[in-house]
Amino acid sequence: MGEAIYDVAVIGGGHNGLTSACYLAKAGLKVAVLERRDIVGGAVCTQTDLIPGYRIDVGSSVHIMIHLTPVVRELELERFGLEYIEMDPWAHYPVEGSGKGITFYRDIERTCASIAVFSPKDAEAYRRFCAVWGELNEGIFETFLKPPTPGKIFGTIFRRNLFNKKSRQLWSSLDLTRQLMAPYGQVIEEWFEDPRVRTALGWLSAQSGPPPSELASGDMLGWNAMIHRSGAKRARGGSGALTQALAARLQSDGGTILLDAEVFSLRQEGKLWRIEHRGGSLAAKAVIGACHIQTLFNMLPDAPEELRRRVDRIRVGNGFGMIVRHAVSELPMYEGEAWAGQARPYHSAMQLLCPSLDYLNGSYHDFLACRPPAAPSVVAMTFSAIDPTLAPVGKHTLFTWGQYYPYELKNGENWDAIAEREADKLYDVVCRYAPNMRGKMIDRHIQTPLAIERTLGLLRGNVMHTEMSLDQMFFFRPLPELAGYRTPLPGLYLTGASTHPGGGVFAASGYNTAGVVLRDWKRLSRK
Repeated sequence: MGEAIYDVAVIGGGHNGLTSACYLAKAGLKVAVLERRDIVGGAVCTQTDLIPGYRIDVGSSVHIMIHLTPVVRELELERFGLEYIEMDPWAHYPVEGSGKGITFYRDIERTCASIAVFSPKDAEAYRRFCAVWGELNEGIFETFLKPPTPGKIFGTIFRRNLFNKKSRQLWSSLDLTRQLMAPYGQVIEEWFEDPRVRTALGWLSAQSGPPPSELASGDMLGWNAMIHRSGAKRARGGSGALTQALAARLQSDGGTILLDAEVFSLRQEGKLWRIEHRGGSLAAKAVIGACHIQTLFNMLPDAPEELRRRVDRIRVGNGFGMIVRHAVSELPMYEGEAWAGQARPYHSAMQLLCPSLDYLNGSYHDFLACRPPAAPSVVAMTFSAIDPTLAPVGKHTLFTWGQYYPYELKNGENWDAIAEREADKLYDVVCRYAPNMRGKMIDRHIQTPLAIERTLGLLRGNVMHTEMSLDQMFFFRPLPELAGYRTPLPGLYLTGASTHPGGGVFAASGYNTAGVVLRDWKRLSRK
């Protein structure tokens, strides 16, 4: 009996790779997914073996954009155990010394009322901002759900303009085009005047990576308007519940998942692809690389040298951030109250701990000097408040994300030696805003940029794979000749955060790649 030949092999079991695999298996193809770790999920993964009794995310935690795609519905992931919990409010900015905060709800009017406590003028500006940028980004999101050729992108914009007067007015506005090309820090200053409102929106906008001063980053601010339309959600049981549901869906359609199957060689063998991995070898008619683009090309001994050189020069950057996953006995109380065992509404939200934009910029200046930020900003997340499956009764999880942490240090230090010190600094920020948290830590799991690379294969600790700058987005991502999810090597495809539309949990890349493979399948199946 001969070797079984797969129709498609997917290298990488993250949410984009699994999404592609699910659509292909649903269409009747014989699919295998090879995952280097002993659990699927990639950067959308939850583990129970890190802190006893707790369910700990090791990658993403908030799911926003996937709810704007058809993936959850079309793959019927609820049938496979996926349940989402609405985060409402979805962000909260506690203002130090005021006993108050700015809270971002799904409902724009409730959000404006919260802003009006500090600035009625900015509340009205935020209402206008959401109308303008929400409409604009609906058009942009349409371009996320198809391969990013110039024709498709500009065709989508033209079609929306033809049939939608409001969209036509926005896209024909030279001033709005200017704002798209401007740094988002400047756009914040043009729209809003209160420093507390500016800081809340600035720290939110920084979550995709670029600093407030980066050119052509205006939509990093504008995208926040879309969250009022999509909502922000948590998968019950942890972020990894999404990928576990995708894995179950794949297996229900006959797909195969190979764990502990790190791939070390990928080469063409006649009309097939030969994949050598830690557990053995297999052959497939087509391959989807769902790992980091540079990791994939390191597996390809026969890749064209000029293309390999260009892939090696893609800007990965020098890290992104670090995160510490805490087990705690209380939830942080930001308004001077004592913990009384009851969660507050803001505990569902991303809690934005950053005193000012100057403070945030200070962290970025430290990052440019290749040293950890002396004074980090924090996004604190307390999802056990809305999902009791994450922690033992009476206990909680506290995730603290800090940004602008360089992977490569040039101050004579190394990450393994300073991990505990830097983790303490993040917890100290929480205690500064919520003094009740002092002495309330039970245990923690630290993920420095180096640890993120080691565990998740995110090179140089960049959770977006490569820099999310304009010259590496849309039909430039990861390179113009690779942007359509195909490669020059017949039967080799790409998906994941290295490709359009980039990092984040929304499976658009996996959805798009599956569509490309299925359109090519008649030709590929003749192999």
